[in-house]
Amino acid sequence: MKAVKMSEGIYRVGANIKNGDMFEGMWPIPDGVSLNCYVVKGRETALIDMVDDWNNAPGQIREQLESISLRINDFDYLILNHMEPDHIGWLHEFVRLNPDVKILTTPKGVDLVKTFCGITENVRAVVTGDTLDLGDGKLLSFTEVPNVHWPETMVTYETSSGILFSCDAFGSYGEVNESVFDDELSQEQHDFYDRESLRYYANIIATFSHFVLKAIDKLSSLDIKMIAPSHGIVWRENPGKIVERYRQFANFMNGKGLPEITLIWGSMYGYTEKVVNSVVKGIRSESVPVHVHRVPEENASWALSDAWKSAGLVFGMPTYEYKMFPPIAGVVDVFEDKRVWNKKVFRFGSFGWSGGAQKDFIEKTSKLKWEFIEPLEWQGAADDEIHQTAFDRGAELARLIKSRI
Repeated sequence: MKAVKMSEGIYRVGANIKNGDMFEGMWPIPDGVSLNCYVVKGRETALIDMVDDWNNAPGQIREQLESISLRINDFDYLILNHMEPDHIGWLHEFVRLNPDVKILTTPKGVDLVKTFCGITENVRAVVTGDTLDLGDGKLLSFTEVPNVHWPETMVTYETSSGILFSCDAFGSYGEVNESVFDDELSQEQHDFYDRESLRYYANIIATFSHFVLKAIDKLSSLDIKMIAPSHGIVWRENPGKIVERYRQFANFMNGKGLPEITLIWGSMYGYTEKVVNSVVKGIRSESVPVHVHRVPEENASWALSDAWKSAGLVFGMPTYEYKMFPPIAGVVDVFEDKRVWNKKVFRFGSFGWSGGAQKDFIEKTSKLKWEFIEPLEWQGAADDEIHQTAFDRGAELARLIKSRI
């Protein structure tokens, strides 16, 4: 691939990670993920954001830089919006190749440059309102957006083009190839990035949704003509679309979920499994969409994505040694960490010699602001009455979802 021109003197260079690794060591990326960097050339030249030494990402970046006659030692400045290792893993080698490059990041970022890379020379802190004049009309302006999603994060805005370099904000999973801009995508491709931006948000950003809303408000005064994140496509035709999408994602935490239900279930010997379909039928009898996920057979990434947007949740699990079935308990832990708050919830499941999962479930979810309907538990195999009750409770939750939207 070659560097892609975004505006006069401004280019996108990117690397695709598609080697089967997991993002952050835990989230599947079967369709890969892009690591995007950006070149801004005035009389001086800046590189905004960087990559990890992952799946030959540095080689991909260097090849694209060569297509616009740039080498690593041609950069005067390196702008580090965010210090997570997927963005700075190659920093030490970059500085070795260009020891005179001046690194700009936030005050907290300065500390992390030292901690992660042992680099202290030519590192300068910038704060909200600071600017960098590269000459020839290229002016970079910096805005701190802490906790989107690390405390040191900032965004960079180029004033002549109206491009916002937003780092992890407004990003998405999925590799990016020849079609870099939103206006170059087919409807099928847009649908893909719609799904993967939600899953990326739920997996990576969700915990910090309050800060996302603050950042969106903080950036509202900028005349943004293009949004260039560090993962995913560049929004050129309609940058407001991804901003509003992120605003909606953030507000899902505040009880503004979609009229949908996500059902997460696991079963030891099939006794809980046999009741799943009765609950699903009950939900669908009220014409409410339901997303079904089984764990541990499926990574929690997808259940988290659907649960984040859904107004209602259902958990199907047996009791295991007086507590929740461990794979479901793991999902509940993830939901607590990611602040999957303000949901309407139903739980069902079998038990053997003794119950206990329901008590454990209520205790573990006490901080999540969930509203529960009556649970359903039974010993051994479910009879017709249990199946009918499961159907009725699924329908009851669906009606509750419809009445609150």
